Amino acid sequence: MKKYIFTLLSAACIGFTSCSEDTMDEININNEDPAPEKVPAKLQLTDAIMSTGFSTVSGDFAFYTSSLTEQNCGTGNNQLAKAELRNSIEWAASTTFNNVWNSTYGNLLNIRQMIEKIETEVPGNVGQYDILGMAQVLEVVNFGVLTDMMGDIPYSEALKGQANMQPKLDAQKDIYAGLIATLDKAIENLTKGQNLKNAGSQDIAYNGNAKKWLAASYALKARYLIHQLAVNPGVLAEAKAAALKAVELNFSSFRVNGFSGDNSCDNPWSAFEWSRGYIAPSTTVANIMEANNDPRLYGYTNTFRKPGREDKFVQTPCPPHTPGDKSQAEKSWTTGGSAWYDLATRSITLMSEAELYFILAEAQLRSGEDATNAFQKAVISSVNEVNSYMTAIYNESGFEDFLKAKAEAEAYATSLGTPDLKKVFEQKYLAQCIDEQVETYNDIRRLQAMGESYITLTNPMNTQSGINRFPYRLPYGNSAVLGNPNVAKAFGDGFYVYTEKTWINGGK
Repeated sequence: MKKYIFTLLSAACIGFTSCSEDTMDEININNEDPAPEKVPAKLQLTDAIMSTGFSTVSGDFAFYTSSLTEQNCGTGNNQLAKAELRNSIEWAASTTFNNVWNSTYGNLLNIRQMIEKIETEVPGNVGQYDILGMAQVLEVVNFGVLTDMMGDIPYSEALKGQANMQPKLDAQKDIYAGLIATLDKAIENLTKGQNLKNAGSQDIAYNGNAKKWLAASYALKARYLIHQLAVNPGVLAEAKAAALKAVELNFSSFRVNGFSGDNSCDNPWSAFEWSRGYIAPSTTVANIMEANNDPRLYGYTNTFRKPGREDKFVQTPCPPHTPGDKSQAEKSWTTGGSAWYDLATRSITLMSEAELYFILAEAQLRSGEDATNAFQKAVISSVNEVNSYMTAIYNESGFEDFLKAKAEAEAYATSLGTPDLKKVFEQKYLAQCIDEQVETYNDIRRLQAMGESYITLTNPMNTQSGINRFPYRLPYGNSAVLGNPNVAKAFGDGFYVYTEKTWINGGK
């Protein structure tokens, strides 16, 4: 009898143990944050787009390079003031861009997971060529910004997790070949998936419209081809062809939408300016605008016509600063930068329509062709964009429509006359003052490598005691410098940023 009781008790205990283990298995599953392989790729798209815009394109890279390009002046007696005064350690420190380095590679891991799920046909992701193409486009933008800013970076061995914790640095020349190849894959997939609607509202750029992503793919291809012009003149025809294809497909600005403007989700430039007050308008930009009677001047300098007083202006306390002025840079600048930074609901630009037409105009001029149409379309697009922002902001505050007495955007573009390369790059420089400063930094370095200069930078701190203090590239992130011997060796003491140009800008 005792034997039977013991057997029953043993069975019961085993049952209880089994039940307990099953219960624990359930408990250990985080249903609020499931494993990546359980999440459909399309549900990762929103975060991939937002991170690309908020962190990689319009984050620290843009804030800092806006001082280098003199499209803004750094102020506030803090890191942006140090950047403005070309503090050598601020620009050469591995900690300066560590956050954006980490966030960009983190976003690339998310994007790479999306690509792998669709390519390996994980259930729930099969045949989603539209999502695949979108992810490949985003991969190019993120790797493109990283290599443009830093040169050689982990690329072919990156994002492999425990399989390779110390990836090698790939040469920028090889990375660029990879970017173009990836864009070609994106074009192929978006062509196959152009009638699919898998993304829907998860797509905060084009609301699931794969045809618009296809146009953006060609526009980006034109960008990354023209970037190589200083070291590979043969790309000019390809860049022009890609730009024309984007125009044919009705490319409209590639932007990240969805900002609420209620302090919970603001445009990054607005959030940065309101919380820090670290940027102010620059006399470099204001002087060019004033010389051309540019209708964007009032938005740039935060100056507005007062209703009923067309002969008078009301100017907020935001006069342009002089680049490199120590007293101005160290001043706590709390009254704000250019007016468009007040529009917290404004989208983030990944690539504007104006940039595409400026690329086309450059390619046409260098090919000996008439570029008037492309040039005027670029200028018109930029002026209309600024006017729409100003109207959205100040009609609500009692100000009249921005530039009540302004000429039409078309008339302004016509007034600039027949374009040459100086006019193209000058107007491109002005158009990119809103949130495309990273591309301006690319242009300035590329033109320097080509022996050309169309924008005169006036910051005297660019050279100190006869030593260059305008960085040719930006330093690697601290996490990689400390954790990857390959990056640490390339980084050295960080001062290589003043002496070593990137490949696309005439370096190795």
